[in-house]
Amino acid sequence: MTPTKPQRTLVAYSSKNGSTAEIARWIGEALREQHIDAEVAPVSDVPSVAAYDAVILGAGLYAGRWPGEAVRFVRRHRQALIEQEVWLFSSGPLDGSATERAIPAVPAVARIAAKLGARGHVTIGGQLTDGARGFIARGLRKQGKGGDFRDREQIRAWARDIASELTAVGNHL
Repeated sequence: MTPTKPQRTLVAYSSKNGSTAEIARWIGEALREQHIDAEVAPVSDVPSVAAYDAVILGAGLYAGRWPGEAVRFVRRHRQALIEQEVWLFSSGPLDGSATERAIPAVPAVARIAAKLGARGHVTIGGQLTDGARGFIARGLRKQGKGGDFRDREQIRAWARDIASELTAVGNHL
Protein backbone atom coordinates (compact mmCIF):
# COMPACT_ATOMS: atom_id res chain seq x y z
CA MET A 1 0.00 0.00 0.00
CA THR A 2 1.39 3.40 -0.96
CA PRO A 3 0.85 6.08 1.68
CA THR A 4 -1.25 9.10 0.70
CA LYS A 5 1.21 11.50 2.30
CA PRO A 6 4.41 10.10 3.77
CA GLN A 7 4.75 11.55 7.22
CA ARG A 8 6.91 9.18 9.22
CA THR A 9 10.01 7.41 8.04
CA LEU A 10 12.03 4.88 10.00
CA VAL A 11 15.75 4.56 9.40
CA ALA A 12 16.53 1.20 11.01
CA TYR A 13 20.01 -0.25 11.13
CA SER A 14 22.18 -3.08 12.35
CA SER A 15 25.64 -1.93 13.39
CA LYS A 16 28.39 -3.97 14.96
CA ASN A 17 30.98 -1.24 15.54
CA GLY A 18 28.96 1.96 15.16
CA SER A 19 29.82 2.89 11.56
CA THR A 20 26.45 1.85 10.11
CA ALA A 21 24.68 3.57 13.01
CA GLU A 22 26.42 6.79 12.08
CA ILE A 23 25.40 6.36 8.43
CA ALA A 24 21.79 5.90 9.57
CA ARG A 25 22.01 9.12 11.62
CA TRP A 26 23.34 11.00 8.56
CA ILE A 27 20.41 9.68 6.52
CA GLY A 28 17.96 10.74 9.21
CA GLU A 29 19.46 14.24 9.38
CA ALA A 30 19.29 14.66 5.60
CA LEU A 31 15.64 13.51 5.55
CA ARG A 32 14.69 15.94 8.32
CA GLU A 33 16.38 18.77 6.41
CA GLN A 34 13.97 17.90 3.59
CA HIS A 35 10.99 18.09 6.00
CA ILE A 36 10.54 14.34 6.33
CA ASP A 37 9.77 13.15 9.87
CA ALA A 38 12.53 10.60 10.34
CA GLU A 39 13.24 8.39 13.33
CA VAL A 40 16.56 6.53 13.53
CA ALA A 41 16.79 3.33 15.58
CA PRO A 42 18.68 0.04 15.79
CA VAL A 43 16.64 -2.89 14.48
CA SER A 44 16.72 -4.43 17.96
CA ASP A 45 14.73 -1.44 19.31
CA VAL A 46 11.92 -1.57 16.73
CA PRO A 47 8.94 -3.65 17.93
CA SER A 48 6.77 -2.69 14.94
CA VAL A 49 7.04 -0.78 11.67
CA ALA A 50 3.28 -0.24 11.38
CA ALA A 51 3.44 3.41 12.50
CA TYR A 52 5.72 4.37 9.60
CA ASP A 53 4.93 5.29 6.01
CA ALA A 54 8.42 4.39 4.79
CA VAL A 55 11.36 2.36 6.04
CA ILE A 56 15.04 2.68 5.19
CA LEU A 57 16.92 -0.36 6.41
CA GLY A 58 20.66 -0.79 6.45
CA ALA A 59 23.39 -3.03 7.75
CA GLY A 60 27.08 -3.66 7.39
CA LEU A 61 28.24 -6.47 5.16
CA TYR A 62 30.14 -9.32 6.75
CA ALA A 63 31.37 -12.07 4.41
CA GLY A 64 28.89 -10.83 1.80
CA ARG A 65 25.86 -10.94 4.08
CA TRP A 66 23.92 -8.76 6.45
CA PRO A 67 24.16 -9.72 10.14
CA GLY A 68 21.54 -12.09 11.50
CA GLU A 69 19.70 -9.39 13.45
CA ALA A 70 19.02 -7.44 10.23
CA VAL A 71 17.76 -10.55 8.44
CA ARG A 72 15.56 -11.45 11.44
CA PHE A 73 14.15 -7.89 11.39
CA VAL A 74 13.13 -8.40 7.75
CA ARG A 75 11.54 -11.79 8.51
CA ARG A 76 9.71 -10.45 11.57
CA HIS A 77 8.27 -7.41 9.75
CA ARG A 78 8.04 -8.78 6.21
CA GLN A 79 4.29 -8.41 5.77
CA ALA A 80 4.25 -4.80 6.94
CA LEU A 81 7.38 -3.93 4.94
CA ILE A 82 5.84 -5.28 1.73
CA GLU A 83 3.05 -2.74 2.12
CA GLN A 84 5.40 0.21 2.72
CA GLU A 85 7.88 2.24 0.76
CA VAL A 86 11.25 0.56 1.50
CA TRP A 87 14.85 1.37 0.65
CA LEU A 88 17.93 -0.61 1.67
CA PHE A 89 21.58 0.23 2.18
CA SER A 90 24.64 -1.88 2.79
CA SER A 91 27.89 -0.64 4.25
CA GLY A 92 30.99 -2.53 3.48
CA PRO A 93 33.69 -2.00 0.94
CA LEU A 94 36.91 -1.00 2.68
CA ASP A 95 38.16 0.97 -0.29
CA GLY A 96 36.94 3.82 -2.47
CA SER A 97 34.95 1.62 -4.86
CA ALA A 98 31.51 2.58 -3.51
CA THR A 99 32.24 6.25 -4.18
CA GLU A 100 33.72 5.58 -7.61
CA ARG A 101 30.83 3.53 -9.00
CA ALA A 102 27.47 2.03 -8.12
CA ILE A 103 27.95 -1.38 -6.55
CA PRO A 104 24.97 -3.72 -6.83
CA ALA A 105 23.53 -5.40 -3.78
CA VAL A 106 25.23 -8.65 -2.84
CA PRO A 107 23.04 -11.67 -3.75
CA ALA A 108 21.64 -12.19 -0.23
CA VAL A 109 20.60 -8.53 0.06
CA ALA A 110 19.29 -8.49 -3.52
CA ARG A 111 16.96 -11.36 -2.55
CA ILE A 112 15.73 -9.36 0.45
CA ALA A 113 15.14 -6.33 -1.77
CA ALA A 114 13.15 -8.44 -4.24
CA LYS A 115 11.03 -10.05 -1.50
CA LEU A 116 10.16 -6.65 -0.06
CA GLY A 117 9.70 -4.87 -3.37
CA ALA A 118 12.27 -2.33 -2.22
CA ARG A 119 12.38 0.89 -4.22
CA GLY A 120 16.16 0.97 -4.12
CA HIS A 121 19.44 -0.16 -2.64
CA VAL A 122 22.81 1.53 -2.32
CA THR A 123 26.16 0.12 -1.27
CA ILE A 124 28.13 2.59 0.84
CA GLY A 125 31.79 2.45 1.70
CA GLY A 126 32.55 1.05 5.13
CA GLN A 127 34.73 1.94 8.05
CA LEU A 128 37.15 -0.24 9.96
CA THR A 129 38.98 1.32 12.89
CA ASP A 130 41.48 0.05 15.42
CA GLY A 131 38.76 -0.60 18.01
CA ALA A 132 36.62 -2.77 15.73
CA ARG A 133 35.27 -5.91 17.36
CA GLY A 134 35.37 -9.34 15.82
CA PHE A 135 37.97 -11.83 14.73
CA ILE A 136 37.84 -10.90 11.05
CA ALA A 137 37.95 -7.16 11.78
CA ARG A 138 41.01 -7.57 14.00
CA GLY A 139 42.68 -9.70 11.35
CA LEU A 140 42.05 -7.12 8.66
CA ARG A 141 43.46 -4.37 10.89
CA LYS A 142 46.59 -6.46 11.51
CA GLN A 143 47.02 -6.69 7.73
CA GLY A 144 46.98 -2.91 7.59
CA LYS A 145 43.52 -2.74 6.06
CA GLY A 146 40.97 -0.33 7.31
CA GLY A 147 40.11 3.31 7.41
CA ASP A 148 36.96 5.30 6.78
CA PHE A 149 35.60 4.93 3.24
CA ARG A 150 32.16 6.39 3.90
CA ASP A 151 31.29 9.35 1.66
CA ARG A 152 29.03 11.52 3.78
CA GLU A 153 27.90 13.70 0.87
CA GLN A 154 27.04 10.63 -1.24
CA ILE A 155 24.97 9.30 1.68
CA ARG A 156 23.19 12.62 2.18
CA ALA A 157 22.48 12.94 -1.56
CA TRP A 158 20.93 9.45 -1.56
CA ALA A 159 18.74 10.44 1.39
CA ARG A 160 17.68 13.64 -0.39
CA ASP A 161 16.70 11.54 -3.42
CA ILE A 162 14.54 9.38 -1.16
CA ALA A 163 12.96 12.50 0.35
CA SER A 164 12.10 13.71 -3.16
CA GLU A 165 10.52 10.37 -3.98
CA LEU A 166 8.52 10.38 -0.76
CA THR A 167 7.31 13.91 -1.42
CA ALA A 168 6.37 13.01 -5.01
CA VAL A 169 4.44 9.92 -3.85
CA GLY A 170 2.54 12.03 -1.34
CA ASN A 171 1.73 14.74 -3.87
CA HIS A 172 0.52 12.41 -6.63
CA LEU A 173 -2.08 10.49 -4.65
